[in-house]
Amino acid sequence: MATGIIGVGHYVPERILTNFDLEKIVDTNDEWIRTRTGIETRHIANESENTSDLAYQAALSAIADAGIEAEELDLILVATITPDQPFPSVSCQLQARLGAKKAAAMDISAACSGFIYGVVTAKQFIDNGTYKHILVVGAEKLSKITDWTDRNTCVLFGDGAGAAVVSHVSEGRGILSYELGADGSGGAALYQEDQKIRMNGREVFKFAVRQMPESSVNVVEKAGFQKDDVDFLIPHQANVRIMEAARTRLGISEDKMAYSINKYGNTSAASIPIALSEEVKANKIHDDDLIVLVGFGGGLTWGAMALRWGK
Repeated sequence: MATGIIGVGHYVPERILTNFDLEKIVDTNDEWIRTRTGIETRHIANESENTSDLAYQAALSAIADAGIEAEELDLILVATITPDQPFPSVSCQLQARLGAKKAAAMDISAACSGFIYGVVTAKQFIDNGTYKHILVVGAEKLSKITDWTDRNTCVLFGDGAGAAVVSHVSEGRGILSYELGADGSGGAALYQEDQKIRMNGREVFKFAVRQMPESSVNVVEKAGFQKDDVDFLIPHQANVRIMEAARTRLGISEDKMAYSINKYGNTSAASIPIALSEEVKANKIHDDDLIVLVGFGGGLTWGAMALRWGK
């Protein structure tokens, strides 16, 4: 049997921070933010809500969507760069809250590429017969490491979580190809220092507008398809201009690309699964659609996959 995604879910905190709210905090304005990033609002967790709480809500939704019980999970993978604390891991906290007693658990640190890394890792365990059901979660509370005095970065980030259950699917469906990559020499372009996000925006942009389109095309070709065959694109929601570069390279129409950056901003590892979950629940993705997921992040890292949707 093939390996694919059988359930998805997402969660974002209730509090909404608008561009107009940010105008009162730093020297910026709504038009500047919207035209350069595509972001209008972002969701921010409260003091008592942490990454594991966001992950838990998204996980419950994905497990229900998959039609399984938490006790059936064999492994929990959480992609995050904002764990509640260094240890125990978010995945172990999640295992306990879900009651997934037989599941192994570990966190993955690949920044915004983390969800792709997690799904690809899950595929290996299922393909070799070790496990049957794996929960992959991307969850971030970026607000706690955002420098709210830095107008170049504080306008970008939000909090949230997205989740997927990876398992066996029918032949011809599921993950058809993937690509993972890293360039550690670019680490200085996006990193954490003094507990805050630091970014060389120009360097990250240059890297992303090259790598996202390239990886998107690579996985389509690896799967044995042409760009015209792609039905839907789920890019990392980092910047609308970067997303458009990938869409244009694939030659697909605007209505075939997930677009949630306007509502949530950049939620790092949660970005792709939130976007995927939203599009699935809005019935924009259908059985047998050819989907491309693609992202990039600090490290520098990147990842992409092509999959045929459906159980």
